[in-house]
Amino acid sequence: MSDLNLLKRRAFLGRSSQGLGAIALGSLLQSTRHSQAGTSGVLKALPLPQKAKRVIWLTMAGGPSHLETFDPKPKLAEMHGKPMPESFTKGQQLAQLQGKPLTCFGPQHKFAKFGKSQTEICELFPHIGSVMDEICLIRSMTTDAINHDPAHMFMNTGSQIAGRPSMGAWVTYGLGTEAEDLPGFVVLTSLGKGGQNQPIAARQWSSGFLPSKFQGVQLRAKGDPVLYLTNPAGVSRERQGADVAAINALNRQQGSVADDPEIATRIAQYEMAFQMQASVPALMDVTSEGAKTLELYGCQAGDGSFASNCLLARRLAERGVRFIQLYHKDWDHHGGVKDGVALKAQEIDRACMALITDLKQRGLLDETLIVWAGEFGRTPMSQGGNGRDHHNKAMSVWMAGAGVRGGMVHGTTDELGYAAVEKVTTVHDLHATMLHQLGVQHDAFSFKFQGLDARLSGVEGARVIKDILV
Repeated sequence: MSDLNLLKRRAFLGRSSQGLGAIALGSLLQSTRHSQAGTSGVLKALPLPQKAKRVIWLTMAGGPSHLETFDPKPKLAEMHGKPMPESFTKGQQLAQLQGKPLTCFGPQHKFAKFGKSQTEICELFPHIGSVMDEICLIRSMTTDAINHDPAHMFMNTGSQIAGRPSMGAWVTYGLGTEAEDLPGFVVLTSLGKGGQNQPIAARQWSSGFLPSKFQGVQLRAKGDPVLYLTNPAGVSRERQGADVAAINALNRQQGSVADDPEIATRIAQYEMAFQMQASVPALMDVTSEGAKTLELYGCQAGDGSFASNCLLARRLAERGVRFIQLYHKDWDHHGGVKDGVALKAQEIDRACMALITDLKQRGLLDETLIVWAGEFGRTPMSQGGNGRDHHNKAMSVWMAGAGVRGGMVHGTTDELGYAAVEKVTTVHDLHATMLHQLGVQHDAFSFKFQGLDARLSGVEGARVIKDILV
């Protein structure tokens, strides 16, 4: 073929693709402008009353110590510096303290009572204390994993095995989303001043064996929220839309032949990316919030802090995003737990209060389920003299909003805070309760995988924690 013929062929193909894009662009822009229903999930009729329309999950990555946050232990304070009674630990799995001398390590901060409920929590958290009557504190949570990555996997997916769908993916798969120009599952991360930047793997918000369009989308809290968000110089939004429409027209044609669900996912991702080019800049621009709102959260616009992410979580909730997960790193206090928790408290205390307060004053708290949790707790025994090791037999989490009974404490740990002993609660129970508030019957919500009916809440007999619900 001559160079001239080759140029003519390229020009013909280029003009043809532009024409195809122009034909399809109208429908793409039309759906972007007028679709208000978001996308639906596989559950067309919910079997239970839906108390929660969305979830905001606050992940304290690293494993916060329940003994310096939400579980007062005066007996442990009395035992400070004495050998840990063998009756508590004999035959028990420990992380890094296995086979080493075990010494009791008393709580490093005082506790105080807050709210009409007079719930006792660490005095480092006065702002959370001010909304304690909106919070249900679970002191008897347990988990199966004892190291960070498998513990994150278990908390996020209900399994320590990589490759399972995250809870956000399960929820958007079942319920879809009300957001027409944002993903149904959004993730934000922040790092405090302690500097322990342990990696959080993207598999924690993976869709696993569910279609990949249900995976979480991470928005960067500082700088450009999404890479390549803006068009290259000289490329208009109309031209970009024409390209997307043309590509998706070809994908649909291929999908009609191949019957591959990933092609449908690819189409949805192209369209969502095009919509996000317009929606995300407006989402991240919090200048319209006003000084009072920024003061409430204790943040500056775009500073990348946990507080700023909490404000963005409220904005995402307003826009119909179904599942919003915030990670705040640097809770892994093998040493210096006293100063470490004090620093973390400064970073999250006001913001957690602000999120609850802001949602409530906007009429959104009653339909938004907030969950605060780490991946495990910490030992009542010291590590390195002034720190605590990983611990899976006792941890504290709290919930608020969406039909959760505020101003109450569920369950207890033993007198030294080593293990949950009353109303023992599991991660699967927590997932079952979350789904229940979303209107989903957890033990009937499954996906066939490798010949088995897989569930977020597992097959080990999870139960909804009904006594914490209104």
